[in-house]
Amino acid sequence: MNNVFSATLGIFFLFVFMFLFRMPVAFALAITGFVGFGLIVNFKAALTMLGTELWNNLSSYGLASIPFFVLMGNICLYSGISKKLYDTAYKWIGNIRGGVAIATVFACAGFSSICGSNAATAATMTSIAMPEMKKYGYNPSFSAGTIASASTLGVIIPPSVVLIVIGLYTGESIGKLFIASTIPGILSTIIFAITAYIIAVIKKDWGPAGEKTSWLLKLKSIPGTFEIFLLFIFMIYGMYKGWFSATEAGAAGSVFVLILTIFFGSLTIEKLKCAMEDTVRTSCMIIFIIAGAVIFGKFLTVTRLPFELSHWISSLDVPNWVVMLFIVIIFVIGGAIMDALGFLMITMPIVFPLAEKLGYDPVWFSVFLTILTTLGAITPPVGINVFVVAGINKDLTLEEVFAGSCYYLWSFAVIIILMMLFPSMVTFLPAFVR
Repeated sequence: MNNVFSATLGIFFLFVFMFLFRMPVAFALAITGFVGFGLIVNFKAALTMLGTELWNNLSSYGLASIPFFVLMGNICLYSGISKKLYDTAYKWIGNIRGGVAIATVFACAGFSSICGSNAATAATMTSIAMPEMKKYGYNPSFSAGTIASASTLGVIIPPSVVLIVIGLYTGESIGKLFIASTIPGILSTIIFAITAYIIAVIKKDWGPAGEKTSWLLKLKSIPGTFEIFLLFIFMIYGMYKGWFSATEAGAAGSVFVLILTIFFGSLTIEKLKCAMEDTVRTSCMIIFIIAGAVIFGKFLTVTRLPFELSHWISSLDVPNWVVMLFIVIIFVIGGAIMDALGFLMITMPIVFPLAEKLGYDPVWFSVFLTILTTLGAITPPVGINVFVVAGINKDLTLEEVFAGSCYYLWSFAVIIILMMLFPSMVTFLPAFVR
């Protein structure tokens, strides 16, 4: 037992060391997991585990959905669908105080509904929304923080890559997870929009009202949402009618939006090439993280740490909400110091069995984890959305973008509290799905 404890402690120190020296989280997980498994069992067994587990997990049919959903979002980005969506949102609500920021929130939500990636949403909306906010004299930190924060909706609103990853890990129906996250996604969008408005009202010079738009121009802008509306209806109705499963929805959506953009002449061969290149990069990153987490998870399994920790916490004489608050704090801290998806994959073997033992609905907890995970995208020092926004806006520092994003941490707090008080907002819709 002492040998297991010593090996586990040494492996965790090795992981921290690799992380501090900026080794990609996927490789840090894989190396430490392999070495740890070899030390506790033996290295011959570790080599066998490496081949068997990687083959079993990476040959999973469900994993194919990730690159297709990413491709679907990238086609929408490069074809200009997302720009038209923002233009429509701006024309309808851009004339009120903070209206351009509110329009950005709703545009992020709309793009998220067909993208599923917060980093992709952040990159898209920064290029589109930041020039508009500068044009109307918005505070740069507030503008950048709004984009970085609202882009996290890409992980909450279905289709979400994180929900797919959780579904693949836990065996939960990805279709049910998508449906379950619909109400929290809509609620999150409204809360973010209210936050943007409150900030603009309190800080009067941060979000001045934009130009007024006539009703004629507002009505003329509605066709700009036509492609996204068609795509969204096609995917939801297709899954509901059984034309394709949630796993196949990414492929069906990619083909549908490809035909749509070619028909409207908004996608060129060059743009399609860029979309596919970005898809390969993003998909490889996610799949490598999953592979590393699988190896690390096997190491945790042989240490029995997840089971012992789960048993110890569940035996404590405290209310369940105290345990859940403890999980929230762990994710806030963990997401702040390392890649959020990587941290999710490390902690899943521990927190998921614990939640089930405490009697929490697995679908509810999956959506809850998704929101906790996306919170890490805007918290320092490793907020990926902040890095994306600051990387595109060379005249803004990371500190300024982080400062602007911090105002939206209250939005996350409200969403988390509402989910804990009213779990039926997550479990209501899936109850109607067989």
